[in-house]
Amino acid sequence: MARQTDRQQQAKLLRVFRKVHRMTGAFLFVFFFLVSLTGLLLGWKKHNNWLLPKSYKGSSTNLKEWLPMDSLHSNACRYLQDSVSPDLSLKLERIDIRKDKGMVKFVFEDGFWGLQLDGATGKLLTIERRRSDFIEKIHDGSILDLYFNTPNGEIKLVYTTIMGLALLVFTITGFWLWYGPKRMRQHTG
Repeated sequence: MARQTDRQQQAKLLRVFRKVHRMTGAFLFVFFFLVSLTGLLLGWKKHNNWLLPKSYKGSSTNLKEWLPMDSLHSNACRYLQDSVSPDLSLKLERIDIRKDKGMVKFVFEDGFWGLQLDGATGKLLTIERRRSDFIEKIHDGSILDLYFNTPNGEIKLVYTTIMGLALLVFTITGFWLWYGPKRMRQHTG
């Protein structure tokens, strides 16, 4: 009788795990789809020039020959407004200094635009659309913080917490859905 009760409890637990697994999957399907698709794209970003633009080389890798950073920044702002739009915000997301390439990247918040400048001359090497940055913001949920203008990344925090917990639930319930029937067969045989 104890074996029968134990087996019934295991079967009941298995049904609960199956239901949690199914409901979580159904509820978060779109999010899992987006995370997996954007994750694949981000994994491949350094292997194509569509997602991550080519890095160009400047004329000197010697930092002593470079223009001051404020001059390079002024040039980048001027090039952005002259070449893309005078209405774009000049607020920077980041500056990437590539000493080994003699180049500086200025990445602007507005519209995912980036400019590469020669560090020594300040001349424009290229203007790029930062598609990988856009995809990264979709991947981690921060695109909603950008859209709703939330100052401290609250939406990203909630989104990554939900997705992390969902992955944990999927791992646990998925394991039990695999292991539970094996365990039940061991106890009956």
